[in-house]
Amino acid sequence: MVRIVKYQIFIAIITAAVLSSCNSNDQGETKVYEVPEEVKQIPFGTNYGLRAPDIELPDANGETKQLSDLHGKLVLLDFWASWCNPCRQENPHLVKVYDKYNNEEFTEGDGFEIYSVSLDRNEEAWRAAIEEDGLDWPYNVGDMKGARTEAAIDYGIQMIPMNYLLDKNGVIIATNLRGDALDEKLAELLK
Repeated sequence: MVRIVKYQIFIAIITAAVLSSCNSNDQGETKVYEVPEEVKQIPFGTNYGLRAPDIELPDANGETKQLSDLHGKLVLLDFWASWCNPCRQENPHLVKVYDKYNNEEFTEGDGFEIYSVSLDRNEEAWRAAIEEDGLDWPYNVGDMKGARTEAAIDYGIQMIPMNYLLDKNGVIIATNLRGDALDEKLAELLK
């Protein structure tokens, strides 16, 4: 009986050590970004200087992805669709910008991520566009409700492409950046 209890304690200690190492950075601390209290006082909205409303949608694999999970990073929230020609024309530039800035450090966040919200209704067309355009960032989301997706309603999306640049706290610092304007803004925010 004593041997079993000692073995169970040993297993519990090993399990705890393994789990804590999976959830920590090099200093042994859990790396979770906490939005400062003064920022939490800023109201939610879709205008410059307001906190972007959270979005929670499934990705192409069915895994739920939240916009707020990206706090701590500079984020481009991009609304698009596979059937939208201007969106598809913008996608190669987004790929180039993502590859260039994904691992950079910014004054407004550590790293750069794109959170793409699809306004598609056809899942096959959406998946094909992601593949064809090389949109290989992990935050391609959509619920196939088209313009009736809750995110589009919350943001008042009237036309696409439409995007919002969010700082590390989820505060909108720019809108509708396309082409060179996005590249220039990201370069301006580099540390």
